[in-house]
This record gives sequence, structure tokens and C-alpha cells, in this order.
Amino acid sequence: MSDELYWKTAMEIGELYRRREVSPVEVVDAILDRMDHVDPLLNVIVTRAGDEARAQAHKAERRLRSGEHLPPLFGIPVTVKDLVETAGVRTTYGCTAFAEFVPDDDAIGWARLKQQGAILLGKTTTPEFGLLGVTESKLTGSTSTPWRPGYTAGGSSGGAAAAVASGVGPVAWGTDGGGSIRVPASLCGAVGIKPSIGRIPTVDNTDGDATEGPIARTVLDAALVFEATHGHHPADRFSIPRDTRSYVEAACTPGDLTGIRVAACSDLGQSVLDPEVRAAFIQALEDMRSDGAVVEEVSVTLPDTAQFFERINGFDYLELVEQMHANGVELWPMCHDLARRAEGVTGKEVNWAFREGKTEIYNAFATAMAGADVLVTPTTPVSAFPHGGDRGPIRLVDGQEVPPLGILIHSMTEPPSHAGLPALNLPCGFDSEGLPIGLQFVGHLWADADVISIAARYERITTWHARRPAL
Repeated sequence: MSDELYWKTAMEIGELYRRREVSPVEVVDAILDRMDHVDPLLNVIVTRAGDEARAQAHKAERRLRSGEHLPPLFGIPVTVKDLVETAGVRTTYGCTAFAEFVPDDDAIGWARLKQQGAILLGKTTTPEFGLLGVTESKLTGSTSTPWRPGYTAGGSSGGAAAAVASGVGPVAWGTDGGGSIRVPASLCGAVGIKPSIGRIPTVDNTDGDATEGPIARTVLDAALVFEATHGHHPADRFSIPRDTRSYVEAACTPGDLTGIRVAACSDLGQSVLDPEVRAAFIQALEDMRSDGAVVEEVSVTLPDTAQFFERINGFDYLELVEQMHANGVELWPMCHDLARRAEGVTGKEVNWAFREGKTEIYNAFATAMAGADVLVTPTTPVSAFPHGGDRGPIRLVDGQEVPPLGILIHSMTEPPSHAGLPALNLPCGFDSEGLPIGLQFVGHLWADADVISIAARYERITTWHARRPAL
């Protein structure tokens, strides 16, 4: 059974534990063996926690034998993105300046998973401070999608998504400020949730756009992790109380999509689509209609994603580049380019972006979703592409010139983040090269349970999530 254990979901592993058909030690050993096979091909792990994981697995085995009632994630192996602090386990932020940094405290999300009894397998790769759209790091190198080594896993939670999709843990913990969970999940064929603003707390949070969240192989597993980690914490001024609805129950909502109202937009007015992505998106809409959903195509008018990103984040890049330069740490050219462009941004433009711009984006989504339960879009305009440095390669898409692909792939995931809305990716097809294509579900503010429920029902009428890469 060991060769099959690494493909089990967290829910399946928990059921096997309860029936005493398998032990945490067996599961952890099987996944660590899988890590040994996968990591040289994909580069998903920065810091391996194998010895600690095995020790925790033995402790978990003893408690499971005692027959006590334990949380659903007890004994479940997970990976954690290397931007998230893990007490006593190296956390590098993907940067050479922190190559040996070991934090004293856990991030809130990981602390809650650990409290549930989750077992840390290791820390997953990320670009420096999560600042790139692809997972390219001067510390760790390039991370690939499991569907084609040498092709990007996206970013910045590229290691987390590639680990889950390749069998290195059933679930992963990532971060998302503008698509950093959803984009890698799309390019790797996984499920990724960006929660509503305030759902997942972080210590001393200053950024309402950014959040942590789960990556998994099924909506139910992602909901299970989300359930265990959301809710108010006094260290985060943005955080809100726990949801009144259960995300696990939402993922198990019976029935089909009858009566669900879906607003559909192929591009959010931001970019062109690869024809194969468009075809998969159209088929997904037809599948939803066949399952009873009422689908209406809508248009969404938004500020230009790239320009808005410069106004919102440019000064952060400028400050970081200056700090790293002062310490002799070299960052990618894209970071320097953004910093230089930030020097030309006025205070008036920044003020507009934070005050009026975000409101304009929020209102645009509210208008598009008026009368609808959810908005669906392609997650990325293209599928995975060959590694091409910090920006990704340049190519024509549907015969048109577009930004470098490492920038383009976030064009439809950035706007929901600026609006603070819940958004979820799951697979909706594969292109002719066998690379996964993602579908993004965007919900009303704090309607995370609705997004999970609708996405889970769509997932049940497809088989895309059940495909496995042949590594």
C-alpha cells in the first residue's frame, strides 16, 4: 500500500487512521520516500523536516492507539511555504540573506495546524519574499510543475502547489497577495483557496490584500485546512471572527448545481487568452449548465492590472531593494525595474490606488456579480511554460503581443485580491501538451462557504482533479 499512500487525500488518510488500517509512521515514510524521488526533478523543498516528521508520526501513532477523540487533521502530513514562520525550523523567505534563519515563533496559520496535530514534512520553495510571479530564487533555483519538469510551477507558492500535485503531502500551506496560491495551483493542477480579507490572521498584518491559505488535491481537503485555520486573532487588526458556516460541510453540499447563478467572464478585461484555455473555459461553462447552473456571460471593467500593481506595491519594492542593496544582497532585475518605476509614481497616484482604486475594483466585481452567486474566469491566460528567469519568456498569445508570461499569468488573479474577495482555483481541463488549465471561482465578500460549495459541486461532475502526473 505504501506506493499508494502518497496519493491519498487528507480525508482518506484520516479515515484510514480511524479504522487503524494504516499508521502515521507509514504515511510519513511513504511521503518522505516520494519527496526523495520528486524533489530532484521539481525542486519543491527548501528545508526537509524528515527526522522531526518521523518523531511526530510516532507520537501521533501512540495517541491514535489510545482511542482518544482527535481533530480531523491529526497526524496528517503537510508542507509549509518558506515565507511562513515555523518555530525551530529554518525559514529563508527564499532569500540568501536569510539562508540560515530559524524563527522562534510560529505564524498563526501554522500554529493552528500544529495545534490540530498536523505533521510538518518541510518548507516549500518560493521566490525571494514572494515578489515574483514565478518560483525562481537565487537561493533555491527554479521550481517546475509536476506535469513537465523544466516548465514553471508559477509563483509565488510554486513549491507548495508542485509538492501537492506530485504527491509530496496531501495538503500545503501557502500565501496569496495577487494570485500566489491560485496561479501555482492552476499551473500544477491543484485546488487553491485565497480566503476573503480577514479570514486568515497573520501577526502585525499591514496588507489587506495578502493572505495565507490552503492548497490541496480536492476542494474538500482544502476546506478542511481552511476550517482549522480561519478566525480572529488579536495580533491581526484585519482579522474577523470565525465564519458561522462550516467549510467542510459546504464542500459536502449534496446535489447538483441546479439554481446556482454563475456570472462568467473570460478575461476580466485584462488580457487575451490562449485558444486552448478559452476552449477549456467554454467547456467548463457548458458542464455547469448541464448540471443545472444558470450561466450568464458578463463584462468587468477594471484598472490595468500592471499599472495598479505598481501604484500599490511599487514603494515596497523600492524600500526592499534599498535594504537588500545596503546588505550586499542581489535581487532579480524585475524587482529593480519595479523599484525604478516606483520612483516616478506620485503620492496622489498611490493615494488614489489605495482609496478610490480598490473601491472601484470592489464595485466592478459587485456589479458583475449582481444577481449571481459566483463569478468564474480562467485562472491564468496560459498554461505552464518553460523557465525563463524572473519574468518568464515572451511569446505571442492568440497572435497578440503580451507582457512576459511570468507577469501575464497573474492578470486575472490580482483584481480579486485588491477587492478582498474569496477566490478558488481548481482544474478544468488540460491542453494538447498535457498541461493543466485552471478555473477561478470568485465570490462575494466573506461568502467563502458559497465559493467552496459551488466549486465542490463542479468538481464532482469532472475528473480533472483525479489525474496524476507521470513522474
